[in-house]
Amino acid sequence: MKFFLTFSRCLESVKFPSIFSLGSAKIVGYARSMWIAVIYLWAINALTLLIFGWDKLRARRRKRRIPEQRLLWLAALGGSLAALLGRWIFGHKTRKRGFSTWLYAITVCHAGLCYLIVSHDLGALLQ
Repeated sequence: MKFFLTFSRCLESVKFPSIFSLGSAKIVGYARSMWIAVIYLWAINALTLLIFGWDKLRARRRKRRIPEQRLLWLAALGGSLAALLGRWIFGHKTRKRGFSTWLYAITVCHAGLCYLIVSHDLGALLQ
């Protein structure tokens, strides 16, 4: 208990240089939203990859499949990179020309959106 009290007093007395602080509330809000976006993208991409693997397993066993529209919606909600990776890993939906066209269109839109967000936000933060 004595160590904890001494340690907490030490932490209160420590002054960090301004280089380590986040500075303005604008940067703090930006960092928080970026972490939320990163966590969301990890989750949706993991889910998309699992669903692609599950659908391929169901296809091999000749059981009821997941509709293509649902797979495309998962890609459109942010899992386009995992959808492309799932196609490559599992060799899944590679012969479907319409599915491939939609998936590549979604991926290009996501890449463009990421470019606009990063270039606009970084430019605004640097000013």
